[in-house]
Amino acid sequence: MTCKHYNIYYSPSNEASQNLSSECSTIQLPVNETSHKDELNLIAEFDLELHISDDCSSCHGKEGKENKNNNKVVIPLAVGCAVFFMIILFFIFWQLYKKRNPSSKLLARNTYSDPSSRSEVEGWSVYFRVPVFSYNELEKATNNFHVEKELGNGGFGTVYHGKLHDGREVAVKRLYGHNHRRVEQFINEVEILTRLRHKNLVSLYGCTSRSCHELLLVYEYIPNGTVADHIQGHQATPGSLTWPTRMSIAIETASALAYLHASEIIHRDVKTNNILLDDNFCVKVADFGLSRLFPNDLSHVSTAPQGTPGYVDPEYDQCYQLTSKSDVYSFGVVLMELISSLPAVDIFRQKHEINLADLAVNKIENCAFHELIDPHLGFESDDGIRTMTILVAKLAFQCLQQDKETRPSMDEVLEALKKIQSGKDAHEDQEMAYDDAGILNVQQPVSPDRDEVRVLRNKRLPVSIEDVTDFWTSRPTTPNISG
Repeated sequence: MTCKHYNIYYSPSNEASQNLSSECSTIQLPVNETSHKDELNLIAEFDLELHISDDCSSCHGKEGKENKNNNKVVIPLAVGCAVFFMIILFFIFWQLYKKRNPSSKLLARNTYSDPSSRSEVEGWSVYFRVPVFSYNELEKATNNFHVEKELGNGGFGTVYHGKLHDGREVAVKRLYGHNHRRVEQFINEVEILTRLRHKNLVSLYGCTSRSCHELLLVYEYIPNGTVADHIQGHQATPGSLTWPTRMSIAIETASALAYLHASEIIHRDVKTNNILLDDNFCVKVADFGLSRLFPNDLSHVSTAPQGTPGYVDPEYDQCYQLTSKSDVYSFGVVLMELISSLPAVDIFRQKHEINLADLAVNKIENCAFHELIDPHLGFESDDGIRTMTILVAKLAFQCLQQDKETRPSMDEVLEALKKIQSGKDAHEDQEMAYDDAGILNVQQPVSPDRDEVRVLRNKRLPVSIEDVTDFWTSRPTTPNISG
């Protein structure tokens, strides 16, 4: 009994028992010497009682040997229990992780079947609080992503104009590739846009499943292009985008950014190409692929600099510390584009003026506003426009300060722009603006030979936050987060 290889071992010869393991217990009985070796011809009687399980039936007739099958049952059972226990632990840790990281809710939907396999009617369902579109529907809506449907492209994907089967016009962003980085950007944009509601932010209609072979985001269609299109691109004509319209664009963009910051979100890619315009030239800020959640109790987020050349905060670029003031810097560049109609980056300008921010700061420090502001806006013919453009230039100058601590917040920028637009304290503002510009006779165009230009070039503009913003810091500021 309890031998190494067998539960019961029978040997016709007593000598054979010497080969057995010491663990085996033996019963020796006399045999009839005339009997054959393979016959059990005992000359004494004994009783053998066996308790046999169902599993022993398989060893019946195996010459008195019964293989141990216990391991065949115990081992799989033990492995099964271990796997079950690991699954339970994984589920517990995954639930804890999802509570700390809401974006994992979208990543966890790996079992969601590709909607492209469903019919057009059933091609979407509620997914992360937005509808999920089938690939087939969006392919049909964009005429198989035809080149003529392209609205624009950037570093992360191409945007196409489409029309859904229910008649809605949409903009479909087709992200490049399907790697881990693209999935992160895809999830990031969906998560941020589903938690925001503001009249100056583009609306997200839905997306494909992350398990789909194409990552597609579906937005409301904004038909009138971007701000960049109207001041430097194919829709730009001198004087077509008037100063009142540009002022409204600045205020609505600032309102959207102030709302984002109040919602603990940093856009991180503020630029005129991401400011869309509808048919009434109302603003819709778009493209949240690089945006970051930024809790208000943190001083900064350490992350590798990302953004568009010409708009990236130099302190963020050097110190890898992202703050809401990084958006303020980028918005300062946007303000400079609105008053100058110049692109943020132009490699054909002089070396120290390739970046518009450097060019504008230099012009403002030298009080050369007439060399910066677009003459088609009425700078030389309209006193009101001259005052407002100079004040906006000074506000943008403050946004472009190298030290982020000296930049105003987006709430303060928004309040300043509203005050400039309303014309409150217009007389005092006009005197200050003209004094800073060194211009006394506003009806006469300046000439390089005139004395006032010499005064303009030699006059120093104060650069402290108190001096530059004394026309608006005295007013209480509150965030505008209406939507």
